[in-house]
Formats: sequence, C-alpha cells, structure tokens
Amino acid sequence: MSGVAVIGGGPAGLAAAEVMAQAGAQVTVYDAKPTVARKFLMAGKSGLNLTKAEDVGTLLPHYAEAAHWLGPAIKAWDAAAISDWAQGLGQEVFTGTTGRVFPKAMKASPLLRAWLQRLDDLGVEMRTRHRWTGWDGDALSISGPSSAPVPITADAVVLACGGASWARLGSDGAWADWIGVGTAPFGAANAAVAVNWSDHMARHMGHPIKGVAWRAGSYRSRGEAVASRRGLEGGGVYSVSRGVREGADLFLDLLPDMNVDDVATRLDRPRGKASFSNHLRKVLKLSPLKIALAQEWGRPWPDEALRVARRLKKLRVAQHGVRPMDEAISTAGGVPAVALDDRLMLRSRPGVFCAGEMLDWEAPTGGYLLTACLATGRWAGQGVMDYLRI
Repeated sequence: MSGVAVIGGGPAGLAAAEVMAQAGAQVTVYDAKPTVARKFLMAGKSGLNLTKAEDVGTLLPHYAEAAHWLGPAIKAWDAAAISDWAQGLGQEVFTGTTGRVFPKAMKASPLLRAWLQRLDDLGVEMRTRHRWTGWDGDALSISGPSSAPVPITADAVVLACGGASWARLGSDGAWADWIGVGTAPFGAANAAVAVNWSDHMARHMGHPIKGVAWRAGSYRSRGEAVASRRGLEGGGVYSVSRGVREGADLFLDLLPDMNVDDVATRLDRPRGKASFSNHLRKVLKLSPLKIALAQEWGRPWPDEALRVARRLKKLRVAQHGVRPMDEAISTAGGVPAVALDDRLMLRSRPGVFCAGEMLDWEAPTGGYLLTACLATGRWAGQGVMDYLRI
C-alpha cells in the first residue's frame, strides 16, 4: 500500500488524518502554506469557538438545505464528541451563557500544538509548501517548494482544500478549476455588509450596535453588530448576510422588545421644544448610536407617530451588498451533494473523498462552522477506511 494522502492541513484535513492514522493507515498531509491550520489559528485569536452545546436536533437546522446530507457526519461527531476530543488533548473547555463552547485557554494555538503532537505520535507525515495542482491520470499532481508538479499516487485521497475566503491563509478556491466535477459558485458567507456612511456617522465608527434585530429575506438575528468604516460587521449581521447576498433588503429593528403600538404611544408624548433626536432619547431611551442610525436611514421623518414607529421598527439599511468574498469568514458553494456518495466520496473518482468548507454548505458563526469541518473530516476519514477494507 502506498498510503493515504490528505490535501489541506486545516481542521477538516487534520481530523481526517487523525481518524485514519488511529485506524492504522499511513497518512501524508500536503499543505500549500509553510505551516498548517493558518485559518484555524486566525479564527482562534479572539477566542476559539469550537462548537455549540446543542443536541443534534437543534444543531442541524442551522445548516439549512445541507442539513440532510451533513446530518450523518454531524450525528457521528456532535458537540459533545468535539468537547470530549478537545479535553482528550489536554484542553479544558467551558460553555458560555449562549451555549458556545471554548477552550479555557481562549485561543487555538495550545490545542493545535497538542493535536499536531498527537498526529506526529501516530506517524502522520506533514509536507508543507506542497500544493495540489490537479490530476495526472489517477495520480495527484503536486508541486513542491522548488519543483515542478510531480505525480503522487495514493490508495485513497481526502481533499480538504477549504473554501474561497482568506486566500492569504490558504483558502483560495483555485481547486474548483481542476477537481473535475461541477461545483456550485462560491459566494461570501458570514460576511460584512457594505455601507457608505454619511460624515455625521464618523464619531460612531467602531462602536457596537446592541439590543437590535436584523432581517434580510427569511433570515433573522438578534445579535450585535459593529459600525465600521467598511460597513456593518459582527455576528448579528453575519447571520443574515446570506439574505443580502441573495438580493434581499436589510432591515434593522431598533426596538425589538417593543411592539409598534407601544413605540407610537411613547412618541405621542408631548415633545415641547426638544429636538427630534432628544425626543427619541427621552421617550424611547435610544442610545446616541441608535439615534444616529435612525437619522442616517430614517429621514425624512413622517408626521404621524405611528408611521415613525413603524420606521424605527423596520429601518431599511442603505447598503451595497456584502463585502468582497475574500473578506468573508466563510463561503457558500463548492462540491455539491449530488457529486458525492453518502460517505463523501466523489462519484466520478472512487477513492477520492471531500471534507470541510470545500463542500457546498454554509452555516452561521457560533460554533457551527468548525463543528461541520471537524465532523465531515472525520466522516471522510472513516469513509476511506471502509473503502480500503473492500
């Protein structure tokens, strides 16, 4: 046997390598960058959100239309299994108030070091600065740090090449040109929304927008966002960015805990000589940033309190779509379910399996992204073992 090749040293590829090496396979991981798991490390700088402490029935709907075919992998490697795995690597975890699971170290590097040590102990070989460039018949065509592409044969292959965002960290989506199957077009997921702010918003840049709700098409969120010079960023907006990407208007509810009639009743209170902004502050307790957003997108204001209330509850954001894909946290598109069997093997290339973000699925931030990457990596690795035993 010539062993198993894994293309891509991110969490999906490393998860596949681990399960295969534990089963006794000879595994080589190829990664184009000088070190592996660069996006994993970057994502963990502000707190590595490993998974979401939810049962599978609650977890799966967050993968939308991909839930039915990702389901077997996630059921086999759910949030509890991921927590146990991390603790088995010596990384104690805790669950936050929102159900998000983090290592107590609050960063990715200690966990990655322990994981790479385990893989090394299992005999997994890491070949960095080795880029997959397509096929040479049934062999992989791989270029080394100072060599032209050469054919590499393997008994089976796991492709874990990532999506098409954060290209500087290794996920550039170039593989779609040579994988040999029809792929769904890439699109920005969990993306910032572009806004051209007026000058009066300058003093609010970098400030969090709290206690609001967002809606774009069928997607809704109660999360926070941040007003930045590029537009709107943060989990609240990321959760509805798919709707914006698909062409829906983005709406902001500045008072999600009040109904329209209650807002109108408060607005009907005597205003006296107070300015409109001061009236909003006094009767609705709106923060300076919320008042600024209301003025940014709500003017000219109607005379009737009920119409003003409706506008504050459904403020149309003057946005210009999602920010460029390479800035997005993740991507939609990639290898579609129809190209794969139920073990994530390419129907057109027996022995070649796919995992991670290169598959055509998307999910919000909050632990769901890494959960699916780890789960599909292990599922593909187990699929390889089953395939090689035939």
